[in-house]
Amino acid sequence: MVVTRFAPSPTGYLHIGGLRTALLSYLWARKNNGTFLLRIEDTDFSRNDEAAALAIVEAFKWVGLEHDGKIEYQSSRLPIYQEYVQKLLDAGKAYKCYMSKEELEALREEQTQRKERPKYDNRYRDFTGTAPEGREAVVRIKAPLEGSITVHDGVKGDVVFNVHDILDDFIIARSDGTPTYNFVVAVDDALMGVTDVIRGDDHLSNTPKQIVVYQALGFTVPKFFHVPMIHNHDGKKLSKRDGATDVMAYKTLGYTPEALLNFLVRLGWSHGDQE
Repeated sequence: MVVTRFAPSPTGYLHIGGLRTALLSYLWARKNNGTFLLRIEDTDFSRNDEAAALAIVEAFKWVGLEHDGKIEYQSSRLPIYQEYVQKLLDAGKAYKCYMSKEELEALREEQTQRKERPKYDNRYRDFTGTAPEGREAVVRIKAPLEGSITVHDGVKGDVVFNVHDILDDFIIARSDGTPTYNFVVAVDDALMGVTDVIRGDDHLSNTPKQIVVYQALGFTVPKFFHVPMIHNHDGKKLSKRDGATDVMAYKTLGYTPEALLNFLVRLGWSHGDQE
């Protein structure tokens, strides 16, 4: 069975680009007699906006997008993520890194001066000594050191990423124990049975990292569909400077939900008005 999801972060109000992605996910699930889930990705506690989270739910109700099951909030699933971080540590697929911010900044500056891509140098990847006194550790996953990762994308076709160009042993848990975005996305999609991930193509660069997490935990990698974003007349990403972007602003302006949905679903339609 096809299972899709829409997973916004409540760091701002739902904009029309996000609604379009949600609409595509919803329609794909309904077309295939599948399930459409709503998940609020609220683990970035420093940037979360409770009002924005409520507005996302309100926007869904206004336009009539009905999700299946309850709304999942990542902030209530922290013990689950900690369990899977520990599984990777126990399996030797992740490790604790005690590198300080100052050391990391110095490394990046050296790499930049050498005109290299700034990245972590794996200095704690095989560390077996005593932890430096007074250092709080982050947890990094062991990413592939060579080769490539291919994203089989339903929109873009096969997209091949060279490991050396895009990956290092990236952080999956911060020093305070909170998990990072690419880790929780992969864990949640796997545990919730998501089969088809439909999202904006600005997330394409995150996909190799998420595939690393899927594979490290033995999860099945879902199908990916990265759809074009809504751009302004200059071909740039739509922003507040271009006018109303908040979904509920259109309600205030007097638009009907049917008109907004009709406009969004027809973006990219290549048959003019002859459908």
